[in-house]
Amino acid sequence: MLEFILDRASYWAIIGLMMIGLYISFSAENLIKRLVGLSIFQTTVCLFYVALAKVDGGTAPILLPEDSPYGYAPVMEGTEELTAASGERFAELVHVYSNPLPHVLMLTAIVVGVATLSVGLALIVRIREAYGSIEADELRDMDIEAADAEEAEIARELKGAPA
Repeated sequence: MLEFILDRASYWAIIGLMMIGLYISFSAENLIKRLVGLSIFQTTVCLFYVALAKVDGGTAPILLPEDSPYGYAPVMEGTEELTAASGERFAELVHVYSNPLPHVLMLTAIVVGVATLSVGLALIVRIREAYGSIEADELRDMDIEAADAEEAEIARELKGAPA
């Protein structure tokens, strides 16, 4: 059991960071702290996908000369070149390569995360200008007071109107 846990230590660290980010997002009353928690959570999702894509002994997905069918040996005359479209195996690989797709997807997720964070910060600036605070409980109290005042105004108008 201990070996199972220690073999997957990176996953446990990622899960711990993910829970910390989620806790900050849900428990913080300050809107900037909530965005920091959301950013931590998004970052750990990226780390998780990159950790899953790790191949033991794998190298960067750049074809090395040893793996190329024509890397060290010249092309013999009269032989047909194999292409990837032929459906046959292109070459016997000497090296193990990592899959680049998860890494590319996570680069996209990083860009989306930065854009989300910047829009969130811009909204917080506008909220601060409008309300004078970025504390969620103070904003909620101000909204309740405004709604109560609006409701009282409607009730006064209805009382004063002829039936």
